[in-house]
Amino acid sequence: MLDTNALTDIEASDDAQPLLQVQNLKKYFPIEKGFLKRTVGNVRAVDDVSFEIGAGETFGLVGESGCGKTTLGRCIIRALDPTEGRTLLRLPDRTVDLAAMSQKELSSVRQHMHMIFQDPFQSLDPRMTVLDIVAEPIRCNGVAKGSDVTDRVSELLDVVGLETRHMNRYPHAFSGGQRQRIGIARSLAANPKLIVCDEAVSALDVSVQAQILNLLRELQAEFDVAYLFVSHDLSVVEHVSDRVGVMYVGKMVETASTIDLFTTPQHPYTEALLSAVPTTDLDAKRDRIILSGEVPNPADPPPGCSFHPRCPYAQPKCAVETPEWREVKPGHFAACHFSEELELRGVG
Repeated sequence: MLDTNALTDIEASDDAQPLLQVQNLKKYFPIEKGFLKRTVGNVRAVDDVSFEIGAGETFGLVGESGCGKTTLGRCIIRALDPTEGRTLLRLPDRTVDLAAMSQKELSSVRQHMHMIFQDPFQSLDPRMTVLDIVAEPIRCNGVAKGSDVTDRVSELLDVVGLETRHMNRYPHAFSGGQRQRIGIARSLAANPKLIVCDEAVSALDVSVQAQILNLLRELQAEFDVAYLFVSHDLSVVEHVSDRVGVMYVGKMVETASTIDLFTTPQHPYTEALLSAVPTTDLDAKRDRIILSGEVPNPADPPPGCSFHPRCPYAQPKCAVETPEWREVKPGHFAACHFSEELELRGVG
């Protein structure tokens, strides 16, 4: 387990450093059995994941349901306590390891990170007005006091496309898109530098999705905020992300710039995901890759490469040797033994 008393001032802040560095992060959920609740195994929801996010950047995170995307996001902002690893967040005056901080220490840095949840209705307290919802992080983090709080809420509502007269209404009086705008206003209230967007548009109509995505991009430019954008929709991720990471059974299998990942994937699982991306080109001929078998159990992953039982390019080596996480091209990382040898198909 982590030492929560560990020193959190890791190094001096440096503009050349990424805003967020995730290093070998793990989150295991124990499997308990019997009257004595003995631990007989672990569900490896997040298993040795490493990546970086730059200031003002959008890092898209994709993968099948259950691959660990949401758990990873919650571990980063410490909604869940990680089992191992480091999460270095660069603040204006220092860099801290979020994974090693106690709850008391976290209270001093909470304002620098926030989360936008998937369900805009369940994430808002139905007993609170919009004013109270958006003002809560302002008051808790000492951003403003007295009448300045109301002014700040009014300003935020205007920024996200809502009117000041809406601040005394309750969440049930709004549409799904409007409720998500309230959630976005709340996430910006304390001037964070990192926001985790957990399937932030998947519960909305397609037309509303486009409005929210455009709003997020506008706010990113205005507030210089970085996004970890968690989604299962590769079309959305392609639209909003600067770089993309692909997860499979708790592990990161590939990261690259959006253009590189979509045009020249270096992992067979990424190729399979991209083959399912819809296209508006009626003349385009694309062969959908249908993976055989089932997604492995994260409590009992297969030896070697976790993807090898379903991989059409698997070799005997894949079943016994875990692939190394490495830079196969400048800025393009993958965990596949044969990345340089395979000619994988991307999209458009």
